[in-house]
Amino acid sequence: MTSLSELKVKIFADGAVKAEMIEMYRNPLIKGFTTNPTLMRKAGIGDYRAFALDILQSIPDRPISFEVFSDEFEEMKRQALLIRDWGENVYVKIPVTNTLGLPSVPLIEELSHQGVKLNVTALLTLPQVIDVSRALAGGAPSFISVFAGRIADTGRDPLPMMAAAVEIIRPHPQQELIWASPRELLNVFQAGAIGCHIITSTVDILKKLHLTGKDLSEYSLETVKMFRNDAVQAGFEL
Repeated sequence: MTSLSELKVKIFADGAVKAEMIEMYRNPLIKGFTTNPTLMRKAGIGDYRAFALDILQSIPDRPISFEVFSDEFEEMKRQALLIRDWGENVYVKIPVTNTLGLPSVPLIEELSHQGVKLNVTALLTLPQVIDVSRALAGGAPSFISVFAGRIADTGRDPLPMMAAAVEIIRPHPQQELIWASPRELLNVFQAGAIGCHIITSTVDILKKLHLTGKDLSEYSLETVKMFRNDAVQAGFEL
């Protein structure tokens, strides 16, 4: 197992709760941040712009991604240019298609070559990676976000696909691959092993970082003690 000090993949915190984001910002292992409308809605955010600008006051110097939410490409473009102007560290998240399944590739290419830093999101296939990488080639610095966790949710092993995606974008040094939606801490080390540039993770997984390399015998004993303590606290009798 690779130790955290040797880990090459960059860890980005994924969330929309300000207190948690600030806590992660204090952690030098966290190199950037991502969020999305779903996470913001769950966090009770009502004013998108006000939330983003507030967060950027607290996190001014690490990459942070905010997503457009229109389903029309012209309106996506307008929102992308607005979000771009919120800060130098801002990446604009563009979904790989709209809700009709129409590719966002032409818009992605246009924005990237206008100097907009993009995080192209919700990719789940290698053809999507190929198309998006081509569109971003020669453009601004960009992230390509492949939802490896959702691939795993379908019973498929995401590792071969993620390794192939690393090779697809290798000729383009301004592009970085994101392993998105991880399901367990192990994914952090898997991402690093294949040369993936970034992994995003929610706070619940990031809080397990301290377990890296933990002695398994010790962990076993702690688990036994936990079960025993909970039984006693519950007052169980037979």
